[in-house]
Amino acid sequence: MSDEITGRSATDLAAAIRAGELSPVTVVEAFLDRIDEADDDVNAWVTLCADDALERAREAERAVERGDDLGPLHGVPVAIKDLTELEGVGLTYGAPPFADHVAERDAVVVQRLKAAGAIPLGKTNTPEFGLRTITDNDLVGPTATPFDAERNAGGSSGGSAAAVGAAMAPLAEGSDAGGSIRIPAAFCHVVGLKPSYGRVPVDSRPNAFGSHTPMIHEGPIARTVEDAATMLDVLAGPHDRDPFSIPNSEEPFAAAVDNDVSGFDVGYSPDLGIFPIDSRIEQGVERGVDGLQSAEMTVEDVEVDLGQDLDTLVNETSAPQWEANIAALAERLEEAVGVEITGEHRDQFPDHVSRMAEDGAERSAVEYLRADEARTAVYGGVEAALEGRDLLVCPVTTVPPFEHGIEGPSEVEGVPVNSESGWFLTFVFNLTGHPAASVPAGLVDGLPVGIQIVGHRHAEDDVIAAAAALEREHPWHDDYPWA
Repeated sequence: MSDEITGRSATDLAAAIRAGELSPVTVVEAFLDRIDEADDDVNAWVTLCADDALERAREAERAVERGDDLGPLHGVPVAIKDLTELEGVGLTYGAPPFADHVAERDAVVVQRLKAAGAIPLGKTNTPEFGLRTITDNDLVGPTATPFDAERNAGGSSGGSAAAVGAAMAPLAEGSDAGGSIRIPAAFCHVVGLKPSYGRVPVDSRPNAFGSHTPMIHEGPIARTVEDAATMLDVLAGPHDRDPFSIPNSEEPFAAAVDNDVSGFDVGYSPDLGIFPIDSRIEQGVERGVDGLQSAEMTVEDVEVDLGQDLDTLVNETSAPQWEANIAALAERLEEAVGVEITGEHRDQFPDHVSRMAEDGAERSAVEYLRADEARTAVYGGVEAALEGRDLLVCPVTTVPPFEHGIEGPSEVEGVPVNSESGWFLTFVFNLTGHPAASVPAGLVDGLPVGIQIVGHRHAEDDVIAAAAALEREHPWHDDYPWA
C-alpha cells in the first residue's frame, strides 16, 4: 500500500483525498515510511517534522469529513529546502554555525503551500547558503541522485530534487539563482521549473532588492509536468514583500498542460554557442528533441550568440555579481550573528565560498555595474534566438551526474572548464530572467539527462505545454529505480 501511494502524482493524491478515497494520515504515514526506507542511501533530508505533519494530516482529514472548501494541494506532503523559512523548524542554510538556528516565520512560498492544504514533511539538504551547484556540506554530508548512491544530486536544491526522485515526497520547493532548481532536477530525473523573474515572490531580507543580480527564483520540483504546474499556480502571484513580484497569469498554469503545441517553432542549440557538451548529454537531449518533433513541433537548429566566450561569461560577467552578493552576505553574517566566512569560521565553509567573499569585497561598484553591460549582451543573444520562435531548447548540464567529492568536472570532452561554474548552461537564464524548465530526456548509461526548455519572458504556459507534450511522447515514470 505504501509503495502504491508514494509513487502517485501529487494531483492524483489530491483528487483521491478530496474524494475521500485516501486519508491524508495514510498518505503522510506512507511517505514517512518511504523516507525511513530510502533516505540512508540518498541523504535528502536535514529535518523531519513527523509529529507536526501527522497532526496536520489529522486536521486535513477532519476538514474532508466536514465538507470544508479544500485547497488544490489539500493533504499532499511537500518538502521544503533548508534555505527557506518554515516556522519553528531548523533553518541551517547547510552551514555548521547555524546547526541550531530555528526559523521564526514562514516564508511567503511556505505560507501559500500551507494555505493550499499542503503538508510540509520537513527540510531538505542544501550546500552552504546555496552557494554551490552540488549538494554537500559539513553539517549533513552529500545528497545522492536516486540513480546512483555514489553520484551527487546536483545543487543547490539537491535534497528537494532527490526527495522527489526517490518518491520520498511528491512535491518539493526549490530556489534557483544559477540553476539550483534545474541542475538537481536533471540529475534526479524530475521536473524543475524556474519561472519568469518575479512570478513567484522572493521575500528576502534585509535586502528586498537583492534578488535581481543575479536573478533569484523560487519554483516547484515534481515528477510530472502537471504537478509542477499545479504547484506553480499555488506559489505564483504578487506579494508586497517582494518589490519585483509580477501579476498572475490570466489562465491557470495547470491548464497549459493540455494546450495545443502543434505548430510551435522551437530553436535547438546543443551548446548555446560556447559550452563543450559531453556526447552522452547530447545523445539524451537529442532524444528529447525527437519527442518534441513527435508532438508536431517544428525544431530547427539555431545559432546563439551570447556576445562572449565561456571563460568571459563565467569570470567577467557572472562572477562580479555573485562575488558581490557573497561579500555582502559575509558582512551581514558577521554583523548580525558573529559568523565570519573569511575569518574565524572559514574552515566551516568551502574554500571557494570564502574566496569569492574576499574577491567580492575587492570589487568596485563600477565593476559590479559594468558586468550588467555584458549581461545585456547575453539577454540580447537569448532574445535573438527566440525571435520568431516559441521556445529555445538546450541541455541543462554539460555532463551527467558525477561522483561525490568534487565541485564539478575540470574538463568536458577534452576542453578545460571551470569546475565550479563552467559545466551547466542554466545560469544564462538567471542573467536574463526567462522561464526555463528542466525536463527528463531519458537515461544514458543508466544516468539521467535533462533537456532545458526556455520560453519568452512571462510565457511559462508555453514552457509547460511543451514539457507536457514531451512527457506524453516519452514518458519517464518507469525509469525510476523504485518504479
